[in-house]
Amino acid sequence: MIDRILTSGIWRRLRGGYGLLFLGFLYLPLGLIFFYSFNSNPINIVEWSGFTFDWYKTIFVGADAESNFDAVFSESPARIFEVVKNSLFIALTASAIATVIGTATALAMGRHSFAGKRLYQALLILPMVVPDIVLGIALLIFFVGAGFELSLATIIIGHVTFLSSYVFIVVSARLAGMDTSLEQASADLGAGPLTTFRRITLPQIMPGVMGGFLLGFIISLDDVVITYFIAGVGAQTLPLFILAMMRRGLRPQISALAVLLLLFSFLVAATGLWLRGRKVNRH
Repeated sequence: MIDRILTSGIWRRLRGGYGLLFLGFLYLPLGLIFFYSFNSNPINIVEWSGFTFDWYKTIFVGADAESNFDAVFSESPARIFEVVKNSLFIALTASAIATVIGTATALAMGRHSFAGKRLYQALLILPMVVPDIVLGIALLIFFVGAGFELSLATIIIGHVTFLSSYVFIVVSARLAGMDTSLEQASADLGAGPLTTFRRITLPQIMPGVMGGFLLGFIISLDDVVITYFIAGVGAQTLPLFILAMMRRGLRPQISALAVLLLLFSFLVAATGLWLRGRKVNRH
């Protein structure tokens, strides 16, 4: 009876409807951001008053000199490019450092046994489960107590602390499914540890390394809570800039910036998937 129900047309339609509802639940808010980024109403973003590209135009070239109304409700391109440059610099630097630390740690944990290994693994994952606000306050206390001046450098250091855990998890998963017979064969043929790593190990774990780097890049680029606590004066990132804009009102230019940030994140994720598929096809 149950098998007959599960194979019936009604059940298949219910499953299809559930899938559509779930996708709608996931992507409807993103669709609304995209839709309202073209709203010409500069005061109330959710009150549609006409279609316009002006808010995207204000991001790149600024508001028209004759459109004083748009200028009041938009930020200058120079200021936007400055915070975008800060965000990209922080994300690239922090994710690169975290990739080196996370990969080296994953290799050490995967290739060696020592007392307290499980405890060490748990401590490595801990920054991922600690609430962002707690980690942000802890980092702020550390930097102030150690005499650091809050700046882009403190943001990078703070991001590396938790991004290294993400890279460690991704690379460890790749190492767990890796065939070690090639490494053993390389060692038997007289290759040194460095040669074996460069010619055998690194090419096999490269998809995991790239995946960890891109994951860290996206997380760093979007981070708000931790960055809020450890950013100094003049070290504003794009998410903090958008947050500051929202305090002065929910304007369409915010939606336009959010859409561009979303598209860039999708582009980075698609690049990661393409690189991973390319590596897989080579094997």
